[in-house]
Amino acid sequence: MIGQIEALRRQRMTGPAIARALGMPRSTVGLILRRLGLGKLSALDPKVPIVRYERAAPGEMIHLDIKKLGRFRVEGHRVTGDRQAGRSRKAGWDFLHVCVDDASRLAYTEVLPSEGQADTTAFLERAIAWLGRHGVVVQRVMTDNGSAYRSKLFAKALQAAGARHVRTRPYTPRTNGKAERFIQTSLREWAYGRPYACSEDRARAIKPWTDSYNLERPHSGIRGLTPWQRVNNLLGNDT
Repeated sequence: MIGQIEALRRQRMTGPAIARALGMPRSTVGLILRRLGLGKLSALDPKVPIVRYERAAPGEMIHLDIKKLGRFRVEGHRVTGDRQAGRSRKAGWDFLHVCVDDASRLAYTEVLPSEGQADTTAFLERAIAWLGRHGVVVQRVMTDNGSAYRSKLFAKALQAAGARHVRTRPYTPRTNGKAERFIQTSLREWAYGRPYACSEDRARAIKPWTDSYNLERPHSGIRGLTPWQRVNNLLGNDT
């Protein structure tokens, strides 16, 4: 009977349809399907292989992304233990803008008051200039399809920098995974890794945290090197 249930499931029949075909209770069919690991029809679909890639040289691709964070004027529950404490609805938002170089994982960050095209484009220009001071010439910029990244102002800045815009596929954030992973690390170690009296204190802490990330924090994805060591190794510089 179990074999019949599995065979019908592999024909993409639903649980109720299998129960009707075999004259069995739906609950029994559902239990057997879950035991077989076929509780959902999606379990029949082949898993999409994870394709990992890494650019060979710094600047070949940089990844940009933005994370929205609530502002707060008083200590939050992580400090006080009071779940009612912390962010006020009127406090507004901070926006963490991040830039991560694909080959070296070298990162540049700023906390800005918006995710609009003016702030987003100005961040791009400062990030490219900062990377340039470290010998990294940007060739491609990967972003999601946010409105600021699709703006004419952003496109003009890319053209001025001589960089090509590469956009992620819709609803596929993993294609910008290095920026996503960096944001998760920054949230864990910077935004939520220590208590802050207010969001201004949190914003001031992003630069020293990013400096530590670049200079001191070994990265498993680049064989235990720091991003600063990696970028200099790839550029042939002495560290």
